[in-house]
Amino acid sequence: MNLDLPPISAAERTPLVESLLGIIDLLHQRVQTLEETVQRLRDEIAVLKGQSPRPKIAPSRLTQPTPPPTAPDQQRPGSAKRPKNASLTATDVRIPFSDRPPGAVCNGYEDYLVQELVLEAKATRYWRERILLPDGSTRLAPLPDDVLPGLHFGPGLLAFVLYQHHQCHATQGKLLEQLHDLGIDISAGELSRLLTERHDGFHQEKAELLLAGLQSSAYVGVDDTGARHQGKNGYCTAIGNDFFAAFASTDSKSRLNFLRVLRGLATAYTVNEVAVAYWQRQELAQAVVERLQTGPCQFADEAAWQARLQELGITAERHVRIATEGALLGQVIAQGVSPDLVILSDGAEQFHLLAHAACWVHAERPLARLLPYNEAHRAAIAGVRQQIWELYQDLKAYRGRPDATQEAVLEARFDQLCAQRTGYPSINNVLKEMAQHKADLLRVLSCPAVPLHNNGTESIIRVYVQKRKISGSTRSTTGRQSRDTFASLMKTCRKLGISFWQYLQDRLRGRGRIARLAETIRQRAAAARVARNGQAVPA
Repeated sequence: MNLDLPPISAAERTPLVESLLGIIDLLHQRVQTLEETVQRLRDEIAVLKGQSPRPKIAPSRLTQPTPPPTAPDQQRPGSAKRPKNASLTATDVRIPFSDRPPGAVCNGYEDYLVQELVLEAKATRYWRERILLPDGSTRLAPLPDDVLPGLHFGPGLLAFVLYQHHQCHATQGKLLEQLHDLGIDISAGELSRLLTERHDGFHQEKAELLLAGLQSSAYVGVDDTGARHQGKNGYCTAIGNDFFAAFASTDSKSRLNFLRVLRGLATAYTVNEVAVAYWQRQELAQAVVERLQTGPCQFADEAAWQARLQELGITAERHVRIATEGALLGQVIAQGVSPDLVILSDGAEQFHLLAHAACWVHAERPLARLLPYNEAHRAAIAGVRQQIWELYQDLKAYRGRPDATQEAVLEARFDQLCAQRTGYPSINNVLKEMAQHKADLLRVLSCPAVPLHNNGTESIIRVYVQKRKISGSTRSTTGRQSRDTFASLMKTCRKLGISFWQYLQDRLRGRGRIARLAETIRQRAAAARVARNGQAVPA
């Protein structure tokens, strides 16, 4: 629904006219929202009836500008040459002439490299000697080290199953067919157990990498997405940056849930200065704060904390929630996480903790969605968006090369941008919203390591979304935990430049050649801090 109002001169813009324009704007946005809701419901009804919803037709590529031609002296991005076969370990096989002509002599060899992948089933029957001891007891000879205790499937097969399911997104049904085609005798139940059970070591390493990332990083990006479990709606929270990624699926996406995710495997609640400061920021009653500060400050688990609240007579829902949030935040800091850790998000309220940074892309997005009434509105939207992205580029340049003399200038430009008023009330509302989040949008001035957008975290969570679209929801607790763990390990390996296949082989065979991911994260984060202190930060 498009509205083309006639241009209104400045003399005709009386307070009544401005008020009527504002009402029209609000009604127009309301109608647009209702139209989108009606279409979504129509699509859902069509799907339930077995029909196809309205297709989403992408805009024509013919209307897009032609990219500028590449200069003759410039290479196409991604075309840089690399040494071929440099990473391969080849087995040399010399092929002499079998029918060498008389009088011919060897004049050297010419190499011809061939790569091959061998996939074949292999079954080994171990005959374990049983001996009788003098005391009448018996003992069996131990199995070789490469046999996984209690499993009748080898580490190579288990690594292949985990890699195919989590890296290649093969469903259990397709994976079962593939194993049968390769000659492996395995049932659907056994395959399910291989994917979901006996992974305590991997779960522990995932918890370690999350804590290492929180402790050693200047910032973390956070986001969440839907994750159905046992037929019910749930959520998956993603936390990460350039060095790690961690996923946690739960039934809620509240701030309490987010704090429990940050706490990791720990179960304790802690009352400290950080917890008290949080209670005061949330305007918890001073009498309640004073009661919470008396007595013990450490509580082992949920039961102990709830018992403490009951003992203090804290039963109001709001008081219990805020007190619990503060104690959880206190425990997160007690685990070595810096109170200055910056949390970068799309603006969702549950992520507003510690030092919060907002995404400029999400802040500007409401302007891109506005529908102008006339040419003046179109010009106003384009002008404000141009100012926003010009300021964004300058902030990006500041992040690459911080300059203390530019901080006041950039802050003044932000204030000037948000203080302007146009003839389109919706633009003014967006600018007011940006002004209210000034500290979050300008977080880069105090912490140049923080990106100006949340695209990195959305890229992280895309891995989980792809898995969800293919495999659907999880059905068991162990299945949900395994999906989170291996998604975290796989994405972290990719960020650290470690082959996920080699990682699985190393851990399952007990080689210990690949360092713990938490240790590598700390090393990379320390190197990044040194680089930031000694030279410019990459944009």
